[in-house]
Amino acid sequence: MTDSRVFLAGLWLIVTLELRQRVRGVSWYVLLGVFMLLVGIVTFLLWLATSAWLSGGGGVFSTIIFFVLLLGTLVSPALSGNSVNGDRDAGTLATTQVTLISTGQIVLGKFLAAWITALAFLAAALPFLIFAVVLGEVSLATIAVSVLVLAAELGVIAAVGVGLSGILTRPLFSIVLTYLVVAALSLGTLIAFALLGTATQQQATSVNYQVVSSTYDEQTGKQSNIVCSTAQTSTHNVPRFDYFWWILAANPYVVVADAAPGSFDDGGHPTDLFGQIAVGVRSAQAPPKLYEENNWCDEAAEGYSGQAYGLGPTPQETYDGAVPSWFIGLTMHLLLGAGTLTWAWRRTRTPALHLPAGSRIA
Repeated sequence: MTDSRVFLAGLWLIVTLELRQRVRGVSWYVLLGVFMLLVGIVTFLLWLATSAWLSGGGGVFSTIIFFVLLLGTLVSPALSGNSVNGDRDAGTLATTQVTLISTGQIVLGKFLAAWITALAFLAAALPFLIFAVVLGEVSLATIAVSVLVLAAELGVIAAVGVGLSGILTRPLFSIVLTYLVVAALSLGTLIAFALLGTATQQQATSVNYQVVSSTYDEQTGKQSNIVCSTAQTSTHNVPRFDYFWWILAANPYVVVADAAPGSFDDGGHPTDLFGQIAVGVRSAQAPPKLYEENNWCDEAAEGYSGQAYGLGPTPQETYDGAVPSWFIGLTMHLLLGAGTLTWAWRRTRTPALHLPAGSRIA
C-alpha cells in the first residue's frame, strides 16, 4: 500500500471508532429524536404564523437553517470538546499512540467524526427543509449555498472543539472554552459592534429652510407667495457603525445569511430571514450623512414629492450596492479551525518534549 492509502486507512479507523462510541447507547438516538421533534414544532408554527402555504417557504426554509445552526452550536461543543483530553484522562490515548496510528490521524480522525456527528443534525432536518422547498419561493442557489455554508460552519465548530481538547488538559475546561468561543462569535460580535459603533460618534449638521406662510392651490397641489425662514442649523451626534461593520462578518449567522442569494419581492423587500439579516448587515457599511440641507420652500413651490419626505433606497438597492462580507467571515472561521487543529497536533504528538504539570501519560 502507498503512504497515502495507509494514512487514509488509519484515519478512517479513528473515524469509525469515534462514531461507534457515540452511537453505542440509546442516548444519541434520543438526542436526534428530540432534535427532530423541536424542528418539527418550529416548522409547524412557522407554517401557521407566516401563512407559508400562500406566501411560499422562503421564510420557513431560512429559519430552519438557522435553527439547525443554533442547535449545532449548542450540542457540538459538548460532543467534540473532550475528544482528545477525554481519551487521555481515560488512559486510552496513550494506547493508541503506541500503535502505527500517527498523531495527525488521531486529531483529523476525531475532527471528521465530530463533523459527521454535527452533520447528522442537518440530515435529521432534511425532511423539514424539503417541506419548505415544496411550499415554493426557494431557489436552487439559495438551497445549495445555505446548506453548504451551514455544513462548513458546523465543521468549524467541530474543529475548534477537537482542537481545544488537544490543546488543553482538562476536558471540562476545553468544553467550556469551546462554548465561550461559539458565544464570542455568535453574541460577542453583535455586542462589540453595537458598543464600538455607539461609542464612536461624529457630529452631523442639518440645515433646514421652513415655510413661514404661503397660499395653497388645491387644484395644482402647489403653493405660491411663499415666505421662507432663514437657515435653521442644528447639530447632533451620530454613531459610526460603518467603521465596525467587518466585526459582523465574523458572526456565523451573518455568514450563512450573507452567502445565500438575496430574495426580494416586487417592492424590493426581502422575502426570507437570509435577506433581512443580509440587508441589515450591508446597510451598516454606509456612512451616515454628516451634512444635510433641506429646502422645504422649494419643495412647497414644486409640490411635495417622495424625496421630500426623505424616502431612501429600497432594501434591495441597499443590498445590491454594498460589498458581500460572508467570505471574510468564512475565511476567518476556517483559519480558526485549522489553527486550533494544528496546535492540537503539536501538543498531542509523541514523543512530547514537555508536559504540563498533572498531565496523564498513560
